[in-house]
Amino acid sequence: MNTIQAIVIAIVEGLTEFLPISSTAHMGFTAHLMGIKEDEFLKMYQVSIQFGAILAVVVAYWTKFFQFKNFKFYIKLTLAVIPALVLGKLFDEKIEAVLGNQIAITIVLIVGGIILLFVDSWFKNPKIVEEEQISNKTAVTIGFFQCLAMMPGTSRSAASIIGGMALGLSRKAAAEFSFFLAVPTMLAVTVYSVFVKTWGEGTVHQAKGYEMIMADKSNMINFILGNVIAFVVALIAIKSFIALLNKFGFKMWGWYRIIIGVILLILFLNGFIQ
Repeated sequence: MNTIQAIVIAIVEGLTEFLPISSTAHMGFTAHLMGIKEDEFLKMYQVSIQFGAILAVVVAYWTKFFQFKNFKFYIKLTLAVIPALVLGKLFDEKIEAVLGNQIAITIVLIVGGIILLFVDSWFKNPKIVEEEQISNKTAVTIGFFQCLAMMPGTSRSAASIIGGMALGLSRKAAAEFSFFLAVPTMLAVTVYSVFVKTWGEGTVHQAKGYEMIMADKSNMINFILGNVIAFVVALIAIKSFIALLNKFGFKMWGWYRIIIGVILLILFLNGFIQ
């Protein structure tokens, strides 16, 4: 993966991380279309540049995250992230195995799109419009909904937003809590992928994430540049998504997922993309 390719993937990550269209799927498809050889560094890179995207949430909602007197907010996020930490560790190898199966991810993308077509009509009468109204129990339940996104192609934001709406949150409140929850979730994923996980375990190329980053100057440049670009693009995307969600709902994202998914599925099945 060269620097231009790393930049393109980072732009895709920043644009899609907080949209209900699966950033993992889009980064995978983008790498595939650019002909990037799938290796352990590419897998680690796609996971770790999400750190740049979550920093955009902290900046966009600066007063929320640094309102230290509001302990209830931090407790909710702590409780909500626990399911992802536990289940993510348990199913880590299975998740990594699916990352290379583009057809399976494409099918999940399409199925998720069909579900999004009906979300707005399913949850019409929200009872919770502000984060302060979310109980600890509701926060934990949203955390379990978020775990559905462990299947690549599902979309973490889609799973947690739909989960929130199913529990009575308004579209805006569900989207914002999904953003908040992304911070501890993706921070944990990044720390795990860079400092804890051994990539390519059992092979001659096995290494920790930071070892792969430090092993090559281009890897280090791509890692830093990728996070910076993902941060800038995500900062723009967050506010745009809230505005579009309030105005148009989820149907447009559903149709987008279906159309893109069908096109890619046809290309994969007919051998136009290997």
